[in-house]
Amino acid sequence: QIPDPVLGAWTKGFPARAAGLRLSEVAGAGLRLSDLVTPVLTVHEDAVAHNEDTVFAWAREQGVLLAPHGKTTMAPALWQRLLDAGAWGISVATPWQAEVAVDAGVHTVLIANAVTDAAAVRRLGELLAADETLRVLCWADSLAGVAILAEGMRDAVRPLDVLVELGGAHGRTGARTVAEGEGIAQAISAVPRLRLAGVTGYEGPFGPDRSAESVAAVDAYLRTIIELHHRLEYPEGVRPVLSAGGSSFPERAAAVLASESAAADVVLRSGAFQIHDDGFYSRMSPFGPLTGTAPLRSAMHAWSRVVSQPEAGLALLDAGRRDVPFDIDLPVPQTVEGEITALNDQHAFLRLGEGAAVAVGDVVRLGLSHPCTAFDKWRVVAVIDAPDADDPRVIGAVATCF
Repeated sequence: QIPDPVLGAWTKGFPARAAGLRLSEVAGAGLRLSDLVTPVLTVHEDAVAHNEDTVFAWAREQGVLLAPHGKTTMAPALWQRLLDAGAWGISVATPWQAEVAVDAGVHTVLIANAVTDAAAVRRLGELLAADETLRVLCWADSLAGVAILAEGMRDAVRPLDVLVELGGAHGRTGARTVAEGEGIAQAISAVPRLRLAGVTGYEGPFGPDRSAESVAAVDAYLRTIIELHHRLEYPEGVRPVLSAGGSSFPERAAAVLASESAAADVVLRSGAFQIHDDGFYSRMSPFGPLTGTAPLRSAMHAWSRVVSQPEAGLALLDAGRRDVPFDIDLPVPQTVEGEITALNDQHAFLRLGEGAAVAVGDVVRLGLSHPCTAFDKWRVVAVIDAPDADDPRVIGAVATCF
């Protein structure tokens, strides 16, 4: 089920005249950006399509598969675009997100995390029993975690696919050594309703930047995934999954893991590429010269109105921490020279550049960093045709499930 709610006063950013419209009716309502109520988040259709085309074409050339991380947007309509483009499945972070994906019609759901709630595991077993076309995969990085999975799946009728998660020193989760990973794999194989399905991990902690040292550390870590994979014995008929590749180092995951693609599904989980940004991922994403592709484009912007100019060189905008991400970078003004220096709950402090001027009531476009913490502040996001137009058309909307 793709959410299609009726808009109302609860729909932040949409005008009163949109109340009563179904989400699916927004495209034909004749709305313009100027009709929306600031602060408002928008998605740019052309940029989304460009990013999807770029990354899926690259993945096909590399011989790798994509299971984009759905937690980035938690927007089933945007997930469906990814599936239509050829995604192997959708990744999620929690059992609840997995249930949202199943309800949205996703048939291959990769929970990129250990599931250590026995009740949640039982629910996964129920979902598998209700739909023979459904495949759910999750991770395990400890014997204790395997025991919880075993308890939750004790009465299941179909097996749960489990990947051994391998980490490393100073990483995030994951077994810290290949030998430890082997022991976890043996424990999985000993449980009738669990099926050993591959090896996985997250390379992000090993490369905080794009320096040569970071790339070397990421590559070394990815090679340990292959080492563990070669040591495992998989059940008959199982084509193992090797999965890594967040949004910062997908090209390294492809370069190292694709050597195994003849006998395994190499699945990258990059999720931010569909939306991209004007901050962290614009600095970290390899797409462009490193991959020989076109660079990705930010497909999200916030639009915020000047509400006060209490002193020279300072303007207060109506977008704050409730509206825009701030966990990695502060927003960047794009239609006036200046800098956002601080955010309150409902205000942004805009220090104007020399010679720059705004008036109370003016609207400022903001570039944002980190789509994961932009979308979680919005239940409905307007889709526009061209952010550089004088007054962009609203050509649709997507609902989020946070």
